[in-house]
Amino acid sequence: MAASPLAFYRGAAAVMAADLAETAVTGIEVQTSGDAHLLNFGLYASPERTLMFDLNDFDETIAGPWEWDLKRLAASVVVAARSAGHLPAEGRAAAEEAVRRYRETMGRLTTMSVLDGWYLCIEAAAAARNRTLKHATRRASTRASSRDHVHAFSKLTEIVDGRPRLRDRPPLIVRVEEFLPVGQVGFIEEAINHQRDSYLETLRPDHRILMEHYRVVDVALKVVGTGSVGTRCFVALLQGANGHPLLMQGKEARASVLEPFVERPHGGHQGERIVCGQRILQSSSDALLGWATGLEGGHYYWRQLWDNKGAYDVESLSPTELAEYAGLCATCLAQAHARSSDAAMISGYMGTSPKLDRAIARFAEVYADQNEQDHADLLEAVRSGRIEATIETR
Repeated sequence: MAASPLAFYRGAAAVMAADLAETAVTGIEVQTSGDAHLLNFGLYASPERTLMFDLNDFDETIAGPWEWDLKRLAASVVVAARSAGHLPAEGRAAAEEAVRRYRETMGRLTTMSVLDGWYLCIEAAAAARNRTLKHATRRASTRASSRDHVHAFSKLTEIVDGRPRLRDRPPLIVRVEEFLPVGQVGFIEEAINHQRDSYLETLRPDHRILMEHYRVVDVALKVVGTGSVGTRCFVALLQGANGHPLLMQGKEARASVLEPFVERPHGGHQGERIVCGQRILQSSSDALLGWATGLEGGHYYWRQLWDNKGAYDVESLSPTELAEYAGLCATCLAQAHARSSDAAMISGYMGTSPKLDRAIARFAEVYADQNEQDHADLLEAVRSGRIEATIETR
C-alpha cells in the first residue's frame, strides 16, 4: 500500500467503507461487490472455457447500497488517471463516463425481462471488437491464455524424488515445513484434508463427483492481493488418478469491510457469503467454487488457481482508453447489481440527465485528494517508525 496512491487505494477498502457510511444513501439495496475498483475487473474462463470479462474479486461482497460500489469505482478511475499522469479534466471525464454507462445500462435493463437481464454477460471477444479497447483487451487476453493449470504447474512446482511438489518461493510462496516443527507438519496435512472434505460438501453433486477424482498431494502458504496480505491463504496441488494436476487456492474469509455499516449484517459463514455473492454478481462463475470450515473453526473458500485470469494494465491506458475501460467496468457493474435488485428503482432514482454523472465524478475527485493525503500519512508513519514496513519495487 505504501508503493503509490493507487496501491494504497486498492488496499484501503475498509477506510473507504467507513467514509461511505457517513454519506446519504437511497435505501435501495443490491448485492454489492464491496470493493468495485477498476483493478477488480478483468478476464477469466467460464466453466464452458469461454473467456469472459467481469468482476473478479468478492471478498467484501454483501447486501448494501448500490451507490457505494459506484462511488468506489468512480474514485478508482480518478486515482488511476492521476497515477497514469493524465490531466485532471481527463480523469474527471473518465469518471463521468463510468457513471453515465452505469446509468444508461441500468435504464436499458428496465426494458428487459428479469431472465434476459440475468443472462447478460460480456465476453472477451466482444470487448476485443471495441475499437478503443482492442489492443488493451488483446494484451490482457494473451496474459490470460497463459495463466492456466498447465502453466501454473510448470511455474509453481518441481519434481523431488520423482514426485511433484510446490516450489518454495519466499516470500510469496512458503512451504509449511520451512517454519513448522517436524511434529506439526502432519497436523497441517490433517487440517487441509479436513478442509477438503468440508469444501466437497458445498459443491453441486456433479462437481463433487469431479473433485473426488483428485487428492491433495502438497500444500504451501501463498501471499495474495494487496488487501488480503495477512490472511491465511494457501495453494494446494491436487492430482487425478491419471496423474494430471489441478491447482486450487484456499483463502481465509473474514467479515466484509462493509458489515459494520449495512442494515443486514451477514453474521453467518463468511466463505459462504463470498461464494454466494460471487454467484449472484458474476455472469458465469468457477464451477469448483465452494466454501469450507477449517479444523480450527476458521472460514475459508476454495477456487481454481490461475483459471485463465487476465488483468488490464490501467496505468498504461491512454485517457481515451481509460474512459472506455471505466465504461466497460460500469456496464458490467450495472448488470451485476440488477441481478439482485429492481433495475427500475435504481434507474428511476438516477434519471436520464447527466446530473448524477457530474456529481459522482466530483465526489471521485475529492475522494482521490483524500486518498493521496491518506497515502502520504502512511508514508510519514513508515518514515517515523510508527509503522514497520519494507517497501520493495518489482
